[in-house]
Amino acid sequence: MSLKTKIPFFLLMILSFVFLSPCNGDCKFAANDEKCNKVQGMFVFGSSVVDSGNNNFLVNSLAKANYLPYGVDFPLFGPSGRFTNGKNVIDLLGDHLKLPFYIPTFNDPSTKGSKIIHGVNFGSGGSGILDDTGSVAGEVISLNQQIRNFENVTLPELEEQLGCKSKESLKDYMFVVGSGGNDYSLNYFLGLANNNITVQDFTANLTLTLSHQIKRLYNMGARKFVVMALYPNGCSPMARARNPMTTGCIESLNKAALLFNTNLRSLVDSIGLQVPGSKLVFVNAYKIIMDILGNPTPKGFSDTKNPCCEVATIEEGGTGTLCKKGGNVCSKRNAYVYFDGLHPTEAVNVVLANKAFSSNLKAEVYPANVKILSQV
Repeated sequence: MSLKTKIPFFLLMILSFVFLSPCNGDCKFAANDEKCNKVQGMFVFGSSVVDSGNNNFLVNSLAKANYLPYGVDFPLFGPSGRFTNGKNVIDLLGDHLKLPFYIPTFNDPSTKGSKIIHGVNFGSGGSGILDDTGSVAGEVISLNQQIRNFENVTLPELEEQLGCKSKESLKDYMFVVGSGGNDYSLNYFLGLANNNITVQDFTANLTLTLSHQIKRLYNMGARKFVVMALYPNGCSPMARARNPMTTGCIESLNKAALLFNTNLRSLVDSIGLQVPGSKLVFVNAYKIIMDILGNPTPKGFSDTKNPCCEVATIEEGGTGTLCKKGGNVCSKRNAYVYFDGLHPTEAVNVVLANKAFSSNLKAEVYPANVKILSQV
């Protein structure tokens, strides 16, 4: 008789779970690749560049993307809360890692039980590394609160689902952090920080705070980290519109981003000495996007300055950043760098994810790419 006839179906299911559990050996989640993919899933923290819909559930948040034309090219979900026309960079990294489904959002009431086994997205549009960032956007979930949500809610449930402690299981997950841009645009440059603090001191504090947050995750069991550099927001349509007399990018915004990114890249080296056994990858999104802006045609882009969607102006009750509800949208979306006043199109996200996953240039990913991180 065959094995299938000898073993009851329910027992096969139990055995399948046991052998697929990340607490039972390495490489149980290997993709059909030349090397083993040891990543069971992703836990995601940050702002709108990684938010997949958490803000949809915040009643008083102005930073929402749960309406058309957002998601116009995402047929499975439509306007799900992603701040782009299709997939965001997290969705695309998940595709590269061969994860079985898109990472669910923490605030969705259905994100529980077996749905969390492959990770959870905690990102919140408008949020920052600092707790007081994003207050002008109404209700947001700060990075500290995102980490608390992971520690106090998701982690105990994950341990119950997997049947093992986080110290055993979290080494099989990738922790992606994409935050910091709003700390400048929705905090420092709005004058919400101490008026006497220099951008250098503000950045140093920001970097130190982020290092503590990474260490908190490490102490819970996290070992694989991907940290995203800040985008060149000084080149965004929003920044240009607010400074109409300037023909190029807004240098004050870009210089601040560059300063933070320099610190963040250095942090990858310095924090590694403080958290033994961890692996950190720095994705230089700033350079990748600036390369597109500087030489768009070879990469298939033709519009580097205008938003693809009709942006709701401040006079119309909008923020000058997000798409107008039900507003017009460009037809050749793959040719645009920006979908709204700040966020890139799916086409740019594809470039970012591809570079993050497989680039061999240390100027783009440091010290190695995400693919290599997934195999260690």
